[in-house]
Amino acid sequence: MGDRGGEATTLHNIGSVYNSLGEKQKALDYYNQALPLRRAVGDREGQAITLNNIGNVYNLLGEKQQALDYYNQALPLRRAVGDRGGEATTLTNIGSVYDSLGEKQKALDYYNQALPLRRAVGDRGGEAT
Repeated sequence: MGDRGGEATTLHNIGSVYNSLGEKQKALDYYNQALPLRRAVGDREGQAITLNNIGNVYNLLGEKQQALDYYNQALPLRRAVGDRGGEATTLTNIGSVYDSLGEKQKALDYYNQALPLRRAVGDRGGEAT
């Protein structure tokens, strides 16, 4: 039996490299291979990271509703594992999508949820954005 958790991490990392290279579809392919493995091994933190990254790719592709779907799957997992920095990131990402859709009040609501989390984890850079 192989190391499915390690395989998931490697697939995720390959997806991240493709994303940074601008090859969004390849990134999605690898993230979507990593996600079921992360679920199978019960890696909720890893699931949240992968879901958030899939959301990022869809956001960059202009598929805002898809992005929101993935961010909204990531958010409760971030909260469940106590990843406050990750929770702030996902809240900010959701706010950014709403901002780009012209839903300014919703964007503010999410940014205002993210701000105290950024402060709590000492993320001065994230606090400024």
